[in-house]
Parts: sequence; structure tokens; C-alpha cells
Amino acid sequence: MRAFILIFLFGSGLLCAQHTKQLKAGETSPNASLDDLGWIEGHWRGEALGGIAEEIWSPALGGSMMFSFKMVHEGKVTFYELGHIQQQDSTLILQLKHFNGNLKGWEAKEETVDFKLVALEKDKVYFEGLTMEKINADQIRVYVVMKDDDKTEELVFNYKRYN
Repeated sequence: MRAFILIFLFGSGLLCAQHTKQLKAGETSPNASLDDLGWIEGHWRGEALGGIAEEIWSPALGGSMMFSFKMVHEGKVTFYELGHIQQQDSTLILQLKHFNGNLKGWEAKEETVDFKLVALEKDKVYFEGLTMEKINADQIRVYVVMKDDDKTEELVFNYKRYN
């Protein structure tokens, strides 16, 4: 289960089609700016795996957009993620850390789960194994690759703006 959750960011179902991308060997991340991702900012909620998933994204400040994620099942927090999309030189990287409901960390103190930028389009950003897409001003969709043993699947997460 932990292997599943390690790659789990947002979600409400499985999808067979590929909406995520990977950098090819020797390929580097493209130029991008946090200014291109202002549409991610806000408070988002969606149903996920029988529970409620909640994301809160801050506006860009200090070279990063910070986020918190909370997964709630049967009225109890099962895990959190804290992270950011950070400006690194002329590109972006998404980094996160996982925590149990009691805030005990999963990754070692100096480790993060990193998603390098692959491509940026209008209203869509591709990180390695994770894609975020603006549907409209009040909806976003996130695709994330899940690896479990020798099986790879892509999850799709549908979020609505929460006021």
C-alpha cells in the first residue's frame, strides 16, 4: 500500500490512456516560469479511492508555489503531502514529502520525491509521471503514474475549486 501511496498525489479513478510524459535519456527540462502556473493556485477538493482528497496551493512567492495535500477516509486523515513547485534556474521542479496522519515522515530526512518538468502548454504542465491540466476556472485534472510491482497504471484525479 505504501508503494501505491508514494506515487499517489490526487485521484478519483483509473485511466488506461497515457496523459503523462517522461524526459528521454539526455533530455533536459525546458525553460519555464512559475508565472505560467498561476491557474493552479487555490483550494481544491475531489473524491479519491472512497475518500476525500484536498489540495491547497499558494501563489508564487520566494521562487516557489507551496502546496499541502490531505487524504481523508471515513473521517480520518490517512496521509499528508507537503511540497512545492520550485523555480530552479530557468526551469521548474515539483518536490514533495509524505507524512502519516500523525505527521511521521515517510522519506528520509534529506530525501524528497522529485518530478522534473517535461513540457509546458497553455493550461497544462507535464512533470515526469505527473500532469496537471486546467479544465476551466473551477476545475483541474491531475494524472499521475502509479507503479506497483511490475504493473504501471495512470490515475486520473478530478478536482473542483473549494470555497
